[in-house]
Amino acid sequence: MAETIQRRKIYQEVLDRLMERIRAGVIPAGSQLPSERELMEEYGVGRPAVREALQALERSGIVEIAHGERARVVVPTADRLVAQMAGGAMHLLRSQPGSLENMKEARQFLECGTASMAAERATEEQVARLRLAIAQQRAAMVDFDQFVERDMAFHREIAGISGNPIFPAVAEALFRWAGEHYQSLVRAPGAEELTLSEHERIVDAIAASDPTAAAEAMRAHLTRANTLYQQLIRDR
Repeated sequence: MAETIQRRKIYQEVLDRLMERIRAGVIPAGSQLPSERELMEEYGVGRPAVREALQALERSGIVEIAHGERARVVVPTADRLVAQMAGGAMHLLRSQPGSLENMKEARQFLECGTASMAAERATEEQVARLRLAIAQQRAAMVDFDQFVERDMAFHREIAGISGNPIFPAVAEALFRWAGEHYQSLVRAPGAEELTLSEHERIVDAIAASDPTAAAEAMRAHLTRANTLYQQLIRDR
């Protein structure tokens, strides 16, 4: 049986034509699209169709629209790409059983990999930056929110050593998506020192250019295999 032909809304045609021009580089990244009136005249459509097409492009992260200005094609970056996933990821975490465990597993896979890469690629200057990040986190122990921010900064620094901008962007997104659960990893009284000692072991392995040890130190840190931490959690 033949499939019926689906009628398309006018804005979808406008959207497709604009996408063709953007993909072909006729409207390059960073440049403005024609005005609404110009698009109306060019495509022979009304303002609602043009506006709906532009809004669809904005929702997809392809253009940004500022009040009183023409839409501008976004310069693509890893951060922007991951940010587009944020809303859906948060909804998934809240609504699907097991999603948090999946997120934790993804984070462990990513961060063990980036720790291993850091051990292979880190310069002396980058190792020094990691040790500074630990010192800054230690100095923030009196302020829990700052301590957590410094904790994330440490992990972000490791991901950045890879030289691949996608890794720190995804790591950052994982922290934010699971923020409330992430904080519980360092919230138990006394866990701060444990966190810092685990960070030091990770950096020691990176400084020794030992990818296997770095990955294992990161895995132990993320899974909290340490019996002391388990006791801290039970005592909360």
